[in-house]
Amino acid sequence: MMIRREDLDAGRVDLSDVATGESLPPITPGEVLRAEFLEPLGLSAYRLAADIGVPKNRITHIVNGERRITAETAILLGHRLGTSAEFWMNLQTAHDLDIARAAMAQAA
Repeated sequence: MMIRREDLDAGRVDLSDVATGESLPPITPGEVLRAEFLEPLGLSAYRLAADIGVPKNRITHIVNGERRITAETAILLGHRLGTSAEFWMNLQTAHDLDIARAAMAQAA
């Protein structure tokens, strides 16, 4: 079935069963780290921390969404995982902006 813009604008399409108005919580950089890197590579947070020379709880806290990715950690992750530091910083910035937008919308 094709949905046309005119039908949406005219109210002929009912999306109430799929659009609740509630959004999912923002994805943390740690979730990306776990799902896209640690699990596929068979790495534990402890092993990654040891590989990049940071305290073992730093990666665990990032994966659990309890700690932000700093510029230093972004550089280290980039070197170890074959990404850029900007990749990690962009994930962190996008997450921070999502949180700020949600807080501002709730306050309005």
